Amino acid sequence: MSAARHERIVDDLIALARVPAPTFSEAARIEWLVRRLDGLPGERSVDAAGNLIWRWGEGRPRVLVAAHVDNVFDADVPLDVRREGGRIVGPGVGDNAAAIAVTLDVVAGLLREGSPAPGAVAFTVCEEGLGNLRGAMAAVEALGPEQVVAVEGHMLDCVLVDAVGSVRARVEVTGPGGHPWVDRGRSSAIHALLVVGSELVERAPYDAVVNVGLLAGGLSVNSIAAEASLVVECRSLLPGVLDEFAAHLGELAVEPPLNVSADVLGRRPAGRLPGDHPLLGVVIGVREELGLPVSLEAGSTDANAALGVGIPALTVGVSRGGDMHTTREWIEEDTLDLGREQLHRVLRRLLS
Repeated sequence: MSAARHERIVDDLIALARVPAPTFSEAARIEWLVRRLDGLPGERSVDAAGNLIWRWGEGRPRVLVAAHVDNVFDADVPLDVRREGGRIVGPGVGDNAAAIAVTLDVVAGLLREGSPAPGAVAFTVCEEGLGNLRGAMAAVEALGPEQVVAVEGHMLDCVLVDAVGSVRARVEVTGPGGHPWVDRGRSSAIHALLVVGSELVERAPYDAVVNVGLLAGGLSVNSIAAEASLVVECRSLLPGVLDEFAAHLGELAVEPPLNVSADVLGRRPAGRLPGDHPLLGVVIGVREELGLPVSLEAGSTDANAALGVGIPALTVGVSRGGDMHTTREWIEEDTLDLGREQLHRVLRRLLS
């Protein structure tokens, strides 16, 4: 890749990473992309979910490329992004600014080269956290693509072919509360919730990981808690396991006078791409040409939205890096060229 092209990708990456894009508040980054795509081939529109859809050709897309625009950082987190010793460093540089910048470059180049088969790019919203893949699900439903390639900024050394599904829920315990000495012996919402949370983790279904990620509740150190809540997640490759966990949430119980309730906050579908699928064959062939390892792994990305409804999908990365989901996140700048070439060859073959 030419030095000028490399610099253009890096410039886009840094500029994009400096635009705040918390999940549910991605409009500023979508607007940046709308401006950046002005004058390029294809048609652009923002759908009802908030995704930016970039389409070309007539009819059903042969491939939908999905790159999420949201990150995990609150709007007030400083987005200090910089080049530093061969790295690009800063919040969200790899997850997912690198993926967006590389996707933009590759697709623009393919469209300029000629008239590829019908396809589309979805710059998706609500991929992270409790966004629960809302953007990707909307794009897959509306476009009905033949296959999906999700693009992530990290993970250049593997291909995600198994979609890890999840169920997220808030569990709340309430009761009368009181004074720890005067009302000693009265049940505490916090004490009961700790037992409930431990049981959820210890009774994790087969082939599942259960994690309690958030806890809240209580009034003061010298009060019996009248309310407490936790947010829990179950992850699995098996849809039936997720169903089992969701059903168990409806069976939680505590001793009166306490009450317990559980509300599902979201669900990510699980699924698997068969090892002999032609889509995977194309990606493996390209990786072997480029000397990239053929390491097939599991993860949770926009590809879940397609695999969950039976559409072939996988995820490729475009760089090497580390410290994802921290303000110290980094990628190795020179690996972007390899990631760009991988995506270019894959899409050229899928769209030929």
